[in-house]
Amino acid sequence: MIKIFETILLLGLVACAIAVSFSKKLLNSILIFMSYSLMMSVIWILLESPDLAITEAAVGAGVTSLLFFVTLKKIHAIEEENKDE
Repeated sequence: MIKIFETILLLGLVACAIAVSFSKKLLNSILIFMSYSLMMSVIWILLESPDLAITEAAVGAGVTSLLFFVTLKKIHAIEEENKDE
């Protein structure tokens, strides 16, 4: 059962990596990056490394994504994407 879950997570990581490469909108890329980091933190937990899992969740999905959102807001990229729709 655990091996199936690990395989699904690894396929999810590959899918996120490919999806972020083909994403045309910056906001979607950030959301995909966040999901990648969260999946990676679950993998760290399965590998019995909780310190890395907490760090990945806090830094990868938390702080880095927040900095990306702030940067997009500062350069007015989020408003431009909303106007294009």
